[in-house]
Amino acid sequence: QAIDDDCNQTGQLLAAILDWPQGTFASRVQLEDGAVRVEREVDGGLETLRLRLPAVLTADLRLNEPRYATLPNIM
Repeated sequence: QAIDDDCNQTGQLLAAILDWPQGTFASRVQLEDGAVRVEREVDGGLETLRLRLPAVLTADLRLNEPRYATLPNIM
């Protein structure tokens, strides 16, 4: 979680400072040869970006499915 009160500023500022491409709100990430393919949700559906590496990515909640602890592991 970002230190910018969830305003999505940290990743964008870092990308600007480093002069690297950025993919924000990534819901799916695939590595390719020297690049990364980022799928993100926008108002009109899904948008796919292909960024050269190195790049700065920020994640959406749907990028990863959390693992929940089972009751025996909690005890």
